[in-house]
Amino acid sequence: MDVRWDAPGPGQWAVDRSHIPSGATPLVQDLVSRSMPAGMRRVFAELGAPIDTLDVRFVNGQFYSRIRPLLGADRTPTRLPPAFVLKAVMRLHPEMRRRNRAAGAVLVDEPWKRVIHDWQHGEKQRIAAENLAIQSVPLGELADEDLVAHVHRCIAHCSTNWELHFWLHGYDVGPIGRLLYEARDWGVPAAVLLSLLEGASPSTTEPAIALARIREAVEASGRTPHTLDDIRAVSPEVDAMVTEYLDRRGAVLFSRYDIDGVTLAERPDLVVASIMNAEVRDNAAAVAARIADARHTVPAPHRAQFDELLAQARDAMDLRDDNGPITAEWPLGLMRLAVLELGRRMVRRGVVGDHLLALEIEPTEVDTVLSGRPSGDVLQARAERRQALKRVLTPSLLGPPEPTPPPDVLPADMARLTGMVQIVMQHMGMDGEARSSGMAGVGIGGGAITGRARVATSPEEALDLLEPGDILVVAGTTPAYNLVLSIAGGVVTAEGGSMSHAAVIARELGIPAVVGARAALTDIPDGAMVRLDADAGVIELLNG
Repeated sequence: MDVRWDAPGPGQWAVDRSHIPSGATPLVQDLVSRSMPAGMRRVFAELGAPIDTLDVRFVNGQFYSRIRPLLGADRTPTRLPPAFVLKAVMRLHPEMRRRNRAAGAVLVDEPWKRVIHDWQHGEKQRIAAENLAIQSVPLGELADEDLVAHVHRCIAHCSTNWELHFWLHGYDVGPIGRLLYEARDWGVPAAVLLSLLEGASPSTTEPAIALARIREAVEASGRTPHTLDDIRAVSPEVDAMVTEYLDRRGAVLFSRYDIDGVTLAERPDLVVASIMNAEVRDNAAAVAARIADARHTVPAPHRAQFDELLAQARDAMDLRDDNGPITAEWPLGLMRLAVLELGRRMVRRGVVGDHLLALEIEPTEVDTVLSGRPSGDVLQARAERRQALKRVLTPSLLGPPEPTPPPDVLPADMARLTGMVQIVMQHMGMDGEARSSGMAGVGIGGGAITGRARVATSPEEALDLLEPGDILVVAGTTPAYNLVLSIAGGVVTAEGGSMSHAAVIARELGIPAVVGARAALTDIPDGAMVRLDADAGVIELLNG
């Protein structure tokens, strides 16, 4: 397929494969392009970062981002002014002065404490209630015009909550970035620090706990269910537990940040497998021992600061993992369900032959698509192009390098905030840098396992064949994977870093993983036996 990879604007753009998959749908391209810059612009201003926002563009359906400078963002300088000029600008420009004051206040006031408190005490409950209200609408009973209005409602709901999603990330990664940044000279490796955050996210382990309770009730009955209906038939109590579980998670997109992914309720087979293989582990003692060992490594004068920063980072981890499913994957799942109902009506009207082609519509076409504008042929062509683009090799960087001002030109407080942001982006794998190659990556969780690989460019393809103990090999994961990941014996991703979603979930669920192994999708055949060594961060192919 002949495609051009031109920079979408001034400056250098880095691919981000860990969030939005290649070949993104038009609705999600529009959603992310609007909500991410808006949410990040707001949080950068509040935190006092010398950055306007994280700008977003889609090139051939692939997600690229660029840190948009606060000054001179629409041109690409070939070289920086002298250091004394940069220092003068940083200290005299009105907005830079305001940002530096904000940065100093942030480091003293630690506003993430308030944001985390507000999230836990009302904000997440409010959004969940809105999600449930939209979810309760009987789509099949709506008149056409009401369904179109409902699709618009879902798009607006996604837009509002995705902007909130990205805003919250400034506050949930702030304490984590501060821990990583301040501890650089304390002799504790970043990988060890991140491992100390294990067990800090009840929202990640909560689904496993709910599933384990259902499993215990099923096993106590002595029955051997094979379908979700079989499980529901065990008892009224089990039926109620399944209903409660799916009410909160059934409409969540579990495989990707796009509406061509699937919601959990669309895969009852995975719900069954998740129930029958659910386990809850208590690793608190091991984590406490690691924390004690790390604390002993920290120089004595800094141990009190280490204790405080680690406590704040652990508090932030739960917000980080709670944020995604509630503000992003659940609203996006609701949008998918509404668009698919639109697609079924398009089929009945003869506009298309496959209701999935509704996923190809653009936001401006929602009002006219039932009338055949655009035509089924146009939508089919879009679908074929999107699928083809998923298989095209994507360059990591587009555009000329942008010279980065040295940290020493920034005022002290602003420099610290900037360092915190940069170190988080690095560990999330969002800076476009390749830190591994081939079958090596970042090991998560420790230990080594051998199992059958289930590989796919689409997570749904892998999950179709995934059986308990198999090693899931995908491009990347989302936080919603914790709904089904208990089935896997191990996880390998081609993208991401030590703070990527796959890494966080693997730590919380106790699943060994290797993330960022670039050649995993191309060098591991589906069905091959592999050895995953999380201690060494490598995957070994045992047969062809």
